Amino acid sequence: MIHSSDTIVACATPTGGAIAVVRMSGHDAISIAERMFRPRGHHALSEADGYTAHYGEVIDSEGVVIDDVVLTLFRAPRSYTGEDSIEISCHGSAYIVGQIIRRAIDCGARAATAGEFTTRAFLAGKIDLAQAEGVADMIASTDRATHRVALNQMRGGFSTELRGLRDELLRLSALLELELDFAEEEVEFADRTTLQHIMTAIDSHLARLVDSFSLGNALKEGIATAIVGAPNAGKSTLLNRLLNEERAMVSEIAGTTRDSIEESIVIAGRRFRVIDTAGIRSTDDRLEQMGIDRTFSSLRRATVVLLVCDCSTWHDHEDARDAAEAINHTITDLQLAEEQTLITILNKCDCVSAKFVAALRGELSGEVLTISARTGEGIDEVVSALAQIAEKMTAEAGDTVVTSARHYEALINARWALGRALEGMAGGLPSDLLSEEIRQVIYYLGTITGEITTDEILGQIFSKFCIGK
Repeated sequence: MIHSSDTIVACATPTGGAIAVVRMSGHDAISIAERMFRPRGHHALSEADGYTAHYGEVIDSEGVVIDDVVLTLFRAPRSYTGEDSIEISCHGSAYIVGQIIRRAIDCGARAATAGEFTTRAFLAGKIDLAQAEGVADMIASTDRATHRVALNQMRGGFSTELRGLRDELLRLSALLELELDFAEEEVEFADRTTLQHIMTAIDSHLARLVDSFSLGNALKEGIATAIVGAPNAGKSTLLNRLLNEERAMVSEIAGTTRDSIEESIVIAGRRFRVIDTAGIRSTDDRLEQMGIDRTFSSLRRATVVLLVCDCSTWHDHEDARDAAEAINHTITDLQLAEEQTLITILNKCDCVSAKFVAALRGELSGEVLTISARTGEGIDEVVSALAQIAEKMTAEAGDTVVTSARHYEALINARWALGRALEGMAGGLPSDLLSEEIRQVIYYLGTITGEITTDEILGQIFSKFCIGK
């Protein structure tokens, strides 16, 4: 898997910036750096303390200067990887970075593989596996919410929770196994009522973590928000207003949007994937019907649904109850799931009287907003409503949110094993078999943090990292 005796080198920053950082880690990192770095001071790197920065030049094999740099030295074990490490801050030219890496390789280093620095940090015990995955999520974070979740995981918040549960289960298992040594005396070290109470509490904790995955997935991928409604209701105009750009084509011709258009926006630090869909109506047009089918597909995957209704289709002299009945009929046809959030948006409110709009709002249940997508009136209220939804979702999930499918699967398996243990205890399962069921729960939790793992799992995880991390 990993040849930890090798000294590895890679660029740790993306191309195109004003500066770049080339990092090197391994037993020979300092000696390799000495052969390619000429300090402006009088002290050799081999004599320098860790956590020190040195100004000088990187030179080629003939002593020709490649670049003026700042070299930062980290000594084992007080480094990210737990090994002697060097970071060279140079100018961001791809040529310069390439020359520095080639020089390091010529001096005895080798090019790092994807995620190899973080792999070494894990193998050195500097971080556990969940924290390592948090590093990748931190790099990939695109908004305040995903940053907060990744930061908590990277700093060990998730691992600390799991470790507490695992330690409690280990204690229970040890007490049950201790009973085997006193089987003839029929001594009970683990009171079954107390044991059931503790295991039920742990199951509730695991259930909360499992339930947080839907939010974690939404935060990671963006909260899916479908804009639906009849043709010409103003869905595309609303999308353009939310994006503050002309992304979707707008026309007075019904059925203009025949496919889903998806764009991302960040509202109050949370990313939303806003999907403009084809208008829902009965049609003989095959292409338009394909678009409508995709509308319902997007609808099923949406966390938030914005139902846009055209107020101008109802005249002021009509009873608001008739309009509300038509809207409620549409809502019923959408067949939304209980966990989906619906916001009814009454568009083109500038085309009808305020009295009619007020009466219509009074007839509808749930959250109802009035806007004019054409003029921009009421758009701020839509943005505010979306922000409140995201805030509520985050608050309900707590500090730890599961974002990894691997973690989710392990938690599901842990709950399944714990459920079997609870059933077995209720049925009078012997101590040794009950302990074995609890050990299964411990095993699955251990696969998340890396107490129990395989080279295959490590390869799958760290291969997704970028080079240099």
